[in-house]
Amino acid sequence: MSRVSDSILAKARTDADDRLVEADEPLARLQRACGGELPGAIAIHELRQLVRKARSMDLRLARTIRAFDGNDRITAWVEVVPYEGKNERGCSISVATWQVSAPVSGTEDDAAARRDAIDNALAELHARLDPQQRILTVDTEAEDLQSLVRRIEADPGKAWTDFVSIPGNLHAQPLHWRLLDQARCEVEGSPRQWTVRLIPIGEPVPGSEGFELYLVANRAWAKRGDRRRSQNQEVQARLGRDLSPVLRQPISRIIANAETIRTKLAGPLADEYSDYAADIAAAGQHLLSLIDDLADLEVIEAEGFSTAPDRIDLVDVVRQAAGILGVTAQEKGITIEMPDRDKRCPAVGEFRRVLQVLLNLIGNAIRYSPQGSQIRVELARNGKVAGARVIDQGPGIDKAQQAAIFEKFERLGRSGDGGSGLGLYISRRLARAMGGDLKVKSEPGEGATFTLTLPVNSET
Repeated sequence: MSRVSDSILAKARTDADDRLVEADEPLARLQRACGGELPGAIAIHELRQLVRKARSMDLRLARTIRAFDGNDRITAWVEVVPYEGKNERGCSISVATWQVSAPVSGTEDDAAARRDAIDNALAELHARLDPQQRILTVDTEAEDLQSLVRRIEADPGKAWTDFVSIPGNLHAQPLHWRLLDQARCEVEGSPRQWTVRLIPIGEPVPGSEGFELYLVANRAWAKRGDRRRSQNQEVQARLGRDLSPVLRQPISRIIANAETIRTKLAGPLADEYSDYAADIAAAGQHLLSLIDDLADLEVIEAEGFSTAPDRIDLVDVVRQAAGILGVTAQEKGITIEMPDRDKRCPAVGEFRRVLQVLLNLIGNAIRYSPQGSQIRVELARNGKVAGARVIDQGPGIDKAQQAAIFEKFERLGRSGDGGSGLGLYISRRLARAMGGDLKVKSEPGEGATFTLTLPVNSET
């Protein structure tokens, strides 16, 4: 491990609980800018992770950390060394470099917005908090979170941290929201691990009007099935539950590291190596999509599969889907024309599943549309049915293929496009499970129109 040079810009010290006990400037200033105190819990996310790792493994670690102080991006090289004396133990921190740069316009905000939208769609618990992080409303359909909801409803007006356990955190709660965002937590009665997302509401001070709280599980909830099923069915179910999370974590790490290299955040790099990293990241994303599709395939083909119908607004779902895929479209110079934000198109369906279908339809439209073209998403409804049409300017689909594209592993007659051939099959199965349908209308050379329909009333 390379060591920090003798040119030390700042020093700091943590205690056995990973609290920042003392720190020189400019590290102390960054600690406060990130919502922390001195002494207090480390508010700088990457530094906190590095300290925890060094202490738990009893290793000297040195690497680059990045942070945002509210105005500028900070990049620093730090070394963390565990120590243990007669009466105290912790880590010493040395800062060797400190670079300040203006934030990249739009890019980081767009990426953060996409992460928030994805976590919102994946979350199995949504709550609204006041500025003191006290629970105002809570909603979840997850079976293993129902006891949590009952405890919250029986004791209203408390902070959300009173109802969960945050491993390794011995500090008074609730902490500053920046310290809790993306923290891991445990919920009594749930066998799953949960990641916390806190989305601040209010300007110019984030959180001045409260927060949105999401809980995202580390794995899907699966009921214990009938143990008298055939051995083959049991093996398939076990693979779907166990293999997907095992693969997802290392692949996600590969993608994250490749993106760091591609964007040259770790330092200067020749263009050809940046291109190699982009290929690695793209291949990783393809593997993740395959994992997602195979997991979904197992779910929708399971006996007794059903969705959780709810009253939704298709305008909201369409805009979220287009927002998540906005950067992908921009890379091809494609514009997505969406319905106005102030319009409404009520329907009945499971929000998460409708979003999944629309992400697939818009994603396919982007994949098969030429550079600089336009994709339109139109909404319509009558007394019984609401519909979303995704219209592209791609090469179109001939009559013979239009029935086949909804079959398993059919890829619109193309190869090497990065698709799994399961997206449209899964999407139609989901649409029909929600009481609707998914159809296509197209002519060769004239683009394609995919129409998702959903019932307007739950009784229909």
